[in-house]
Amino acid sequence: MIRPEMLQWKQATERLLALPIATDDEHREEMIGAIEGILDEREQLQPKIQPPFSVEEEMFGQELVAIEPKVAAKLETYLTAIRKDLSSSQTKKDGVRNYVNPYSKVARDGTFYDTKQ
Repeated sequence: MIRPEMLQWKQATERLLALPIATDDEHREEMIGAIEGILDEREQLQPKIQPPFSVEEEMFGQELVAIEPKVAAKLETYLTAIRKDLSSSQTKKDGVRNYVNPYSKVARDGTFYDTKQ
């Protein structure tokens, strides 16, 4: 007999692996919220999964451990997508700032100083 907590852990893991990677701004917040919810659920289940385990639970646990690298890779994919979006957002912000004030990064060493700026 496998404990219900272990079955719930596997279901949460499968839901996490089934989540699509949302690249558009509208769905990103929903995606992040869903990921956080599933990870919180797994965190609450973890203390309830303690030894002693039956032989059946040991085998089931080995399946769960085998799935964890896939979960880590999926979370890394989510993190990479979010970092990429943040980087492009910062690049756009810098582009607008440079367009508005094109002389902000000009070195002023004293040889020429434009007083009209």
